[in-house]
Amino acid sequence: MITIPILGLLEIDPYDGWLKSQPIEINALSGKFEFILEEYETDPQVEDFHTAVQHFLALDHTALEQAQDAIYQYYQDCCAYITPASEEYIDIPSPNQVWRHIEFGDELMVSRRAHGDNAVYISITCHCDWEPEHGLQIVFKQGLTINKIGAFDGHLSHADSYDDPRLEEMVYVPCCR
Repeated sequence: MITIPILGLLEIDPYDGWLKSQPIEINALSGKFEFILEEYETDPQVEDFHTAVQHFLALDHTALEQAQDAIYQYYQDCCAYITPASEEYIDIPSPNQVWRHIEFGDELMVSRRAHGDNAVYISITCHCDWEPEHGLQIVFKQGLTINKIGAFDGHLSHADSYDDPRLEEMVYVPCCR
């Protein structure tokens, strides 16, 4: 067990050594979630983790609303080759309705990006009706703003996903770029 500012007492996962908090109320996500801190104990600047978590806890629902157009584009790209008559087709008529088809996972991964800016990012994996296999990953740069939307691939930016620094500022990259 280790105590961390804001998060309190965290357990050490015996499998990977990452730290796990108790469920904490997250205003932006309207529910309780566990924080998982990856490689926190060996990080030379743990204050960056504290700052990212602090920023994230201060967010409200508008943080997600700013990303709903990108999420809706992801939905449209996933459904582009499915006919409305197909059993797999999900009809979402407008961006503000995507939230009805998303279920947030219960863990928030807090990780330092190994490439690029080496900042701390917070990522959540979600289930979504239109892409049951790959789901939806939402990543918050330094806990402040959403910098990545798309299928879950574990990367913290599209620049890392595609090994292309030109995608550094891209929140969403179409599936078939």
